[in-house]
Amino acid sequence: MNPVAKLAAAAVLAVCLVLTIDPVSAGVALVLELALFPLLGIPWATFWRRTLPVWIAAPLTALTIALYGRTSGTVYVEFLFVRISDGSLEFALATLLRVLAIALPAVVLFATIDPTDLADGLAQVLHLPPRFVLGALAGVRLMGLAMDDWRSVALARRARGVADRGVIRRFFGQAFTLLVLSLRRASTLATAMEARGFGAVGPRTWARESRWGAREWLLVLVGAAIGGIALTAAILTGNWRPLIG
Repeated sequence: MNPVAKLAAAAVLAVCLVLTIDPVSAGVALVLELALFPLLGIPWATFWRRTLPVWIAAPLTALTIALYGRTSGTVYVEFLFVRISDGSLEFALATLLRVLAIALPAVVLFATIDPTDLADGLAQVLHLPPRFVLGALAGVRLMGLAMDDWRSVALARRARGVADRGVIRRFFGQAFTLLVLSLRRASTLATAMEARGFGAVGPRTWARESRWGAREWLLVLVGAAIGGIALTAAILTGNWRPLIG
């Protein structure tokens, strides 16, 4: 599947769900998504590991809104700035479901994307500037090296006895060292890419063709259909609450 299609499907669904802030549309979309996730062929262990931050962040976001959200209806708890009411609880539920409905498909769809395939799609399908796409791809590829550099810097500083105390000072010291290493590597990489013609003016060729066909259109239509069904359910049940207006 073309990575651009996954990007487009997630974007279309997100646009539909941010048009309203009600629990019905987000709940319907979430149920449909959970029913379709097994069709993607992602192992459940991988699914839970990749989406764990979403399952943690969504309840925390809802808790904040429940405590400090807009007050309406019956007020159950009131203490200083905390005010829990019918309106804040309903808004918290809608936010919880909406965060899950938007973030889960984005994480799942991008779990199997290769950065090189995504760069090919962005340049060949969306026709973004090749210089920008290739530079971003090089940066993404260097993220793994940055993590290795962080561990190496930490071990080197500990071996020299300069990382025994002061957690905050140690962090900023390592961060500055990593910044210097990253700038040096980026400069070397940029020079190497320029020498190999990556910054040449004019149309360029691509080693691999990024294809867009019926499967990609089907995925985008599925994302649009889920968003459309969710919005229709909110309108028919009288829960349509536009975010603006």
